[in-house]
Amino acid sequence: MVSADKILEEAKKHQVDIIGLSGLITPSLDEMVHVASEMERLKFNTPLLIGGATTSRVHTAVKIAPAYSGAVVHVNDASKSVPVAGSLLSKDLKTGFLSDLKVEYDRLRDQNKNAQSQKKFISLEEARKNKFPVNWKQAKIHAPKNLGTSVFKNFDLAEIAKYIDWTPFFHSWELKGSYPKILSDPERGTEAKKLFDDAQAMLQQIIKEKWLEARAIVGIYPAYSNANDDIELFDEQGETQCLFHTIRQQTKKPAGQYNIALSDFVKPSEEGNGTDYLGVFALSAGFGIDEHVKRFEANHDDYNAILLKALADRLAEAFAELMHQKVRKEIWGYDATEKLNNEDLINEKYVGIRPAPGYPAQPDHTEKETIWKLLDVENQIGMTLTESLAMIPTAAVSGLYFANDASHYFGVGKINKDQVEDYSKRKKKANEVMERWLGTVLAY
Repeated sequence: MVSADKILEEAKKHQVDIIGLSGLITPSLDEMVHVASEMERLKFNTPLLIGGATTSRVHTAVKIAPAYSGAVVHVNDASKSVPVAGSLLSKDLKTGFLSDLKVEYDRLRDQNKNAQSQKKFISLEEARKNKFPVNWKQAKIHAPKNLGTSVFKNFDLAEIAKYIDWTPFFHSWELKGSYPKILSDPERGTEAKKLFDDAQAMLQQIIKEKWLEARAIVGIYPAYSNANDDIELFDEQGETQCLFHTIRQQTKKPAGQYNIALSDFVKPSEEGNGTDYLGVFALSAGFGIDEHVKRFEANHDDYNAILLKALADRLAEAFAELMHQKVRKEIWGYDATEKLNNEDLINEKYVGIRPAPGYPAQPDHTEKETIWKLLDVENQIGMTLTESLAMIPTAAVSGLYFANDASHYFGVGKINKDQVEDYSKRKKKANEVMERWLGTVLAY
C-alpha cells in the first residue's frame, strides 16, 4: 500500500490534474479517508477518483467525500474513469457534473442513514444462542480419502478452461448480460461477440504456448468447532494445528431464522463420537503472467494486457471450481458419485461450500495468514501475501472447504462492538487493528 505522503508528494511534484486511488483490500478504505483528509489539510483542490474491488459508491459518499471539500468521485472500473475525467477537466461540463454528484451523494447518505437506523442488533451472546441448528447425531461425516496436504503444479490449463464461467468475464468489461445470451443481444451482441472471439483466441494461445502456470495446495484436517465461533484443526496425532476464527450474524432475525457463523457447519467438540473435518486451500492460475503483461504494455497494447489479466482471473476462478469438485469426488471423497455439468457447478448445486476470507461469510482478510501458515503456501507453491494481504499472483483464490449437507453461503452483514471486542480477543490483536480490517461490516 502506497502511503498518503508519497501519493500527495508525487501529485504536487508532477502537478497532476487528477489523483486516483484503487483499493483491493478492506484497510484500503480507511487509507482512502486518510488521503482525502490530508488533501483537505494541505489545501489541495485536485479531483480525487476512487475505485477498486473493495470500494463502493455508498462508502465514497458516506466516508470519503465528507473528508475533502474538493471533488471525490467513485468509478466502477477503469473504463468509466475516462468519461469521468473528461467531465472533471471540462470547463463546460464540470459544474453540472459536480452538482449532479452532490445530489446523488446526499441521497446515498440519507438512504444509508435510514437503512442503518432501521436495523436492530442483538448481543453476541444472544446471537450465539440462535446459531444455525445441525442435528449432529444424524449428520453424515465423511472421513477424507486423503488426510493432510496435496500439492498440484503445472495443472492442465485446457482442463481448467472447461470450467470457466464466462458471464463475469463480460461484466468485467461492462457488458451486462449472461453468457451465452449476451452474444446474440440486439444492443451488445456485436461487441460481446468480438470480445469473446478475441478472448478465445488468446485463451488458446495461453494454453498452447503455456503463458501461465496453475498451482494449488489443498489440506484436509480433523476439526471441531467451539462455543466461541472458532474452528480448531488437528493433525493425525491430535495435536492442534491452528484456529480459524469465524464471525456471526448479529442483526435481529424473525422467528425461525438464525444468526449464522461458519463454525455452525462444523461439529462441536462436545458432541463426541469422532471428529469432523475441514478443508483449506490456496491456488493461482497466474504464475508467469507478468512477463506477458509487460510485453503488451511495452508495445502500448493495453487492450491485450487487460484481456490477459481478465482471462487469468477467469482461469483462477475456474481452477477453484475444478479443485472443489476434485475435493468432493476424490481428495475428500464425500460426494464421489457427483455428476454435475458446468452450469450446475456455476449454480452451486453441489454439496458443501468454499468461503474465502474477505468475502461476505468471512469478511476478515487476516484469516488468510492462518491459511498460509498452516499449508506453508509460500514454500509449497510460491504464492505470497502482500502487507495488505492481497494474494500474489493476483489471479488467485484461497479459502475453506465445508462438507456438511446443511452448509450454505450467507453474508455476515453488520456487527456490533461487543463482537469486535470478542473477535479481537480471540485473534489476540488490538481492537483498533481488527476494526480496521472489519471496517466494511462495523455497525458503529
